[in-house]
Amino acid sequence: MDATQQRIDDLVKQNEVLLFMKGTASFPQCGFSGRAIQILKACGVEPKAIKTVNVLEEPAIRAGIKDYSQWPTIPQLYVKGEFIGGSDIMMEMYESGELQQVLSGNAA
Repeated sequence: MDATQQRIDDLVKQNEVLLFMKGTASFPQCGFSGRAIQILKACGVEPKAIKTVNVLEEPAIRAGIKDYSQWPTIPQLYVKGEFIGGSDIMMEMYESGELQQVLSGNAA
């Protein structure tokens, strides 16, 4: 595992709710990242409880996260070390109530 992959792995394991995104939670730099933040807020996640990584500021992470997750797009949400998906999957899970269960630790 190279240094970038190790850093990504450490971030994933050390943060309960982690979002790799374009921009920041208070200033998303793309619509999908903005939607991901809004979905998390709608689930009742406190903004300060969300660890975000701005991939626009870290090109190595931007490239490396796609290899790490085997997922081609950003944003990418991880909860308790588990890859959840991008904003489309987050929306589907939110609408079904599944995302709220995952975030509250009551996933089936």
